[in-house]
Amino acid sequence: MSNIIAIVGRPNVGKSTLFNRLTGMRQAIVDSISGVTRDRHYGKSDWNGKEFSVIDTGGYIVGSDDVFEAEIRKQVDLAMGEADVILFVADAQEGVTPLDEEVANIIRRSPKPVFMVVNKSDNPGQHGDAMEFYSLGIENLFPVSAINGSGTGELLDAVVEHFQIPAEDEGEDQTPRIAVVGRPNVGKSSFINALLGKDRNIVTNIAGTTRDSIFTPYTSYGFNFMLVDTAGLRKKNKEMDDIEFYSVMRSVRAIEHADVCLLIIDAERGIEAQDLNIFQLIQRNNKGVVIAVNKWDLIAKDSKTHIEFEQRILERIAPFTDVPIVFTSVTQKQRIHKTLEIINQVHQVMKQRIPTSELNNYMLPIIENTPPPAIKGKQVKIKYITQLKKDYPVFVFFCNLPQYVKDPYKRFLENKLRERFHFTGVPVKIFIRKK
Repeated sequence: MSNIIAIVGRPNVGKSTLFNRLTGMRQAIVDSISGVTRDRHYGKSDWNGKEFSVIDTGGYIVGSDDVFEAEIRKQVDLAMGEADVILFVADAQEGVTPLDEEVANIIRRSPKPVFMVVNKSDNPGQHGDAMEFYSLGIENLFPVSAINGSGTGELLDAVVEHFQIPAEDEGEDQTPRIAVVGRPNVGKSSFINALLGKDRNIVTNIAGTTRDSIFTPYTSYGFNFMLVDTAGLRKKNKEMDDIEFYSVMRSVRAIEHADVCLLIIDAERGIEAQDLNIFQLIQRNNKGVVIAVNKWDLIAKDSKTHIEFEQRILERIAPFTDVPIVFTSVTQKQRIHKTLEIINQVHQVMKQRIPTSELNNYMLPIIENTPPPAIKGKQVKIKYITQLKKDYPVFVFFCNLPQYVKDPYKRFLENKLRERFHFTGVPVKIFIRKK
């Protein structure tokens, strides 16, 4: 089950700072200028053993109050429709504003759990000032300081009570789930229709025609997949910001439930910021990934074009560059089934379990020849490696001084595992533990 928190509120109340605090990231840009957040930011987090996704609905370009009000109303509507919990953020130092009241009037109609987060309550003396926000009619009120973390623990304690721990997969349908993800209008529904040989999904040239995530079984040519089309929509007259935000919400759920994700990008536009956001979301959820460059038939090319295009993609997605890239044309049905073959390979590799003896026989000589750098005159000695039982490859290296094994050496170990066991498109996690 997906658990999604949406952070909403007027500009410059600290939504991005709260996002950074909850996810432990510094991804969202924070500035004192209203509306500095233009892109949607989303990250993973967990609290009390419950995982969840956090979406920062962001601000907008500086404009009139009327523009702000209209834009905020739209983002709140979207959040209420897709999130499981809504955090309504306000500014304790400025007090209740007319725009806060407008947001509250919309939010009170939501059946979803809503928490009134009164940010910038940096000391206990300001908690009394936060009480005026009870006038907005939202019962669950929490004074917090996103910048120093005060009060966020109590907020999360209350929020995660509305989440569930996902049930074990045993006994459930084990058919691999393939999430078809990407920006609006890159050909996700067309890809599925091309496989099925019929118009299972509505396709138009209007970005965001697909309204819901659609699950479609595919059992042809020896494959057995559950395809998930995650394209997002509001309505034809909505702006691209709305469409992409809605697409993100749908993608979050589908990616979390998928085994392998097919990220489709537009050959004419190349890999863009939204593609990278989705790619990073796939990474954070530890899912297999294949990149399909669609509409390749529309590109004027020579013998080096695909190599140069592939290199540009790898530069953008670095450091995780061990990813299969296939160039497709859905309309011409070029390399559609090759894409499925690669997806199937990625899924099979994700499931493989490497015998402990084989793992140690391969890795220990490499570690002996290239040991971790000595720190403070102390030599790290790795003695044993094993693979954990996870949905993706996770390896534990046991040693005498795990605190001295730094990230560059972990990447070295990961690269050696990738070389030997062909983990292309597959997430690999390395843990160093005390022997």
